[in-house]
Amino acid sequence: MKTFSAKAEEVERKWWVIDAKDQVLGRVAVTAANILRGKNKPIFTSHVDTGDHVVIINAEHVRLTGKKETDKVYTSFSGYVGGHHSTNPERLRQKHPELMLEKAIKGMIPHNRLGRAVYTKLKVYKGDKHPHEAQRPEALQLA
Repeated sequence: MKTFSAKAEEVERKWWVIDAKDQVLGRVAVTAANILRGKNKPIFTSHVDTGDHVVIINAEHVRLTGKKETDKVYTSFSGYVGGHHSTNPERLRQKHPELMLEKAIKGMIPHNRLGRAVYTKLKVYKGDKHPHEAQRPEALQLA
């Protein structure tokens, strides 16, 4: 018996829609990251992109537990002197609510060329509208 190894060009990709309204940030991120990687498929191969496309809507209504809304800190560094920037989820939700989900999911996928390829299949929108109706995405219910 030989070990099965999936090939990227033979993978059949689907489109999924996740409604993040009143869902916990981490649970949405874990579900999306697993679908993007293809871990929910029986043909999962760790070094091949076997995942599906994920569209997340209502990103501004995602929920944080505990005191994370005020105490959590998102930091970034531009590379220049004095280029350190920090913000909290409360301010980030007002300016770019989709960034909270994008950062959480990006931290859950591999940090290499495969991870960058996987990340391009993620689409996050702050409202309940998205321009991917032509792909006929299926709704995914979170438990």
